[in-house]
Amino acid sequence: MRPTTHLPLDESRVSGPWMRVVPVLAVAGLMAGCGAAEPPIRVGATMSESGAYATQGIPARNGYRLCEAHVNETGGLLGRPVEFVIHDDASDPATAVALYERLISEEGVDAVMGPYGSTLTEAVAPVTERHRKVHISPLAATSSIWEQDRRYLFMVLPPAELFLAGLVDMAASRGLERIAVLEEDALFPRAAGAGAAELARERGLEVVFHERYPSGTDDFTAFLDRLRADDVQVFGMAASALDDFIVMARQMREQGVDVAMFGTSGAVSEFQEALGETAEFAYGLSAWEPSLPNPGIDDFVEAYRSEFGQEPSFHAAGAYGSCQIFMEAIRTAGSLEADSIRDVLLALETTTVFGSYAVDERGYQVANRGTFIQWQDGEKVVVWPDDVATAAPRFPTPPWAERR
Repeated sequence: MRPTTHLPLDESRVSGPWMRVVPVLAVAGLMAGCGAAEPPIRVGATMSESGAYATQGIPARNGYRLCEAHVNETGGLLGRPVEFVIHDDASDPATAVALYERLISEEGVDAVMGPYGSTLTEAVAPVTERHRKVHISPLAATSSIWEQDRRYLFMVLPPAELFLAGLVDMAASRGLERIAVLEEDALFPRAAGAGAAELARERGLEVVFHERYPSGTDDFTAFLDRLRADDVQVFGMAASALDDFIVMARQMREQGVDVAMFGTSGAVSEFQEALGETAEFAYGLSAWEPSLPNPGIDDFVEAYRSEFGQEPSFHAAGAYGSCQIFMEAIRTAGSLEADSIRDVLLALETTTVFGSYAVDERGYQVANRGTFIQWQDGEKVVVWPDDVATAAPRFPTPPWAERR
């Protein structure tokens, strides 16, 4: 059931000094302002700073670091400075498990926050549960993770099964009829692909094929041959690694495979930067965009640009927004005691920089539905849902196909 208590974030922290630009490397100075006599509240986490998920993990780490700096700028937490202890898990579940055990058992952190993605979250959840540590997951979305009677795990992203919902909805609204779904054989993509196929059937589309490929695949020719032979109009792809989407788009161009709509389960700027005009008219799920009407979003974007010299991705905003939620829950609880924080999080309904947050009794997100973007003229624009769209979807033949 949905939470009934509304506990909005402190507006002075969301849109006032909480959001001012603070150099992340100046955290030591900020801690002094919080009171040098008080030991810091140490928050442990891992993030994929190397390996297959580094494109997503590095911005997420930056989101944690920016939140850390802003919390300390506004006086810290419970009268103490906050110190994030973040280790690189190398995108490896076993490494992440060992690091969370070390953070809790050996390094003695006071609290934890989650790693990147469903695969690593599923791996470390037994550790955080066993130690009774509240675990807000900034970037995991697979529903099965929240179906195992876990008490301290909380979701922030839209559920994985909805990650291709925008593509399906736009295709059905346009009157397209034939869809194919391809998913990587990994936890999150399997859930996203299954959700897309189910939604497509509910909307009356024919699922021409719904197939799975092994992680690390670098030749999608067999699937592209099927797209062409089966006259597929809409093609949805779910994967954990950005490179899979890039390889697929390149091979579609090289092999002359045209579909009316091609959409992915994750949209980041690196896709367009790698592909150039080959990215034109492709769609992708973005759980967050800077054009959304979320409180404090403009200041967050400005602060991130200033600190890291690039635009924030939804991974950065997800980590920052999850940190906002956690810090506010601790303030409201007035304690680091796990069950007190858990009770606050179960009742909380709010909107952060990242978006809407509310969970059911499992800690499962029920308020965030995400957005779908399309690459138009080299830019990422929001095309779904209508109430936050910044442009209408375009359906012409890609320019590279016209010249072939």
